[in-house]
Amino acid sequence: MRRALKIVVTGPFGAGKTAFIKTISGIDVVSTERKITRHASAGKEETTVALDYGRVTLGQTTLHLFGTPGQKRFDFMWEILSKEMDGFAVLVDSTEARTFREARRLINLFSRYNSVPYVVIANKQDLAGAVSPAALQRALNLDGRITVMPCIATQKQSVRAALQALVELIP
Repeated sequence: MRRALKIVVTGPFGAGKTAFIKTISGIDVVSTERKITRHASAGKEETTVALDYGRVTLGQTTLHLFGTPGQKRFDFMWEILSKEMDGFAVLVDSTEARTFREARRLINLFSRYNSVPYVVIANKQDLAGAVSPAALQRALNLDGRITVMPCIATQKQSVRAALQALVELIP
């Protein structure tokens, strides 16, 4: 039996949300990336200002992926994108401990928008200084029942595994 799920992909600025969706999407991604006009982070020239949208089919399940903006000034989109979501994924740059507090805040916020299953994705596991998923789970003070997946957002199999873990949590 085929089913369709709305999945929101969120996380702090620079966590890799757009790359994550672009890597796995079976269609051209609808992206609202624009040149950064305010100083936000060295090495990043564009930022999502409204959403990213991609779609992928995993087995009998079609995932409609909605990526949120990471900058707080675009936070008005978060609640809009969360309407009728079936699950969400919180991407965390596992090399940037300074973003962990924001990731925890996003977990709490999106859980309040809609009580649905979610996973935390420890992105950038291929980079020096990346904390392990277990260390990220401790740093975020997450219950041991919360799934924290290792990921490299530019590798299709890695993204697929993270999304599959989320799909398995959704009734």
